[in-house]
Amino acid sequence: MKKLDQKIDFTTLMKTMKTMKTLLKRSALLLALPISVLVNFSLPASADSTAGIILSTKCQGGNNINIWQNYNSGELLYRATNPNGNLSLGKGTKQATEGVQVYKFRNRNYEYWVWDGTLDSPQSGTLEVYKNNRILMRQTCRKN
Repeated sequence: MKKLDQKIDFTTLMKTMKTMKTLLKRSALLLALPISVLVNFSLPASADSTAGIILSTKCQGGNNINIWQNYNSGELLYRATNPNGNLSLGKGTKQATEGVQVYKFRNRNYEYWVWDGTLDSPQSGTLEVYKNNRILMRQTCRKN
């Protein structure tokens, strides 16, 4: 048997490497495109630029409360997340009570009151939930 002695010249080697580099780039692009589309649609929705956050608190029991105000209409929006789910409400009201702001939102027979601070501690607050004008829950909160 004759032994084949294969020699590859430098030009052929460079062309092969260039072709492989092009194939690698195309493969990476084809892989990255579907991944980026999947990631984009799986991310949670974030606030848009039509409203600004005016209060953000973390409460006992895992409630995270954000109060937003629509730039154009001035409407107050309530966004709560907790281990049991999320709640979004609109058409809130704001009142100054004894030097402390209270934001109130209604959902059927339920009312959600978020107190922005207390007289003793401006960095704390309270979440109160009422049903048919009877208090169901009161949680202390701290501002973020």
